[in-house]
Amino acid sequence: MALKIIDHNSPEYRQMINLRYEILRKPLGLHFTEEELDREKEDILIGAFDDDRILACCLLTRMDPSTIKLRQMAVENSQQGKGIGATMMNFAENVARDRGYKVMAMHARKTATGFYEKLGYRVEGDEFQEVTIPHYLMKKKLI
Repeated sequence: MALKIIDHNSPEYRQMINLRYEILRKPLGLHFTEEELDREKEDILIGAFDDDRILACCLLTRMDPSTIKLRQMAVENSQQGKGIGATMMNFAENVARDRGYKVMAMHARKTATGFYEKLGYRVEGDEFQEVTIPHYLMKKKLI
């Protein structure tokens, strides 16, 4: 498995959009807008690949000079539970740290909080609704 930063509008990015749609959006009856995808030009786009096939992905969005936000973490259904998500998170944290960020934040789906807690993330604040389902703000210091 190869982890890498991918370019916006590349063939790998198109695979990333498809994976995110299948795992995160389609089950909720949601779609991406062109405006949403266009804003991702400024994000750090990360993919895990087996040869040329995407297995997992996430995005990192700058919040302020010290905080970066993990977004759209998705692992192909057949690959879940194999450690790919944890490996992807470690890679994303290293990328963020290398770029000078001190904190990784996210809006984690309630169903995923246990996964992130095992990786050192902590819930901050109360449950809230986002994209029609319960989420929590979670953060981790990258020091």
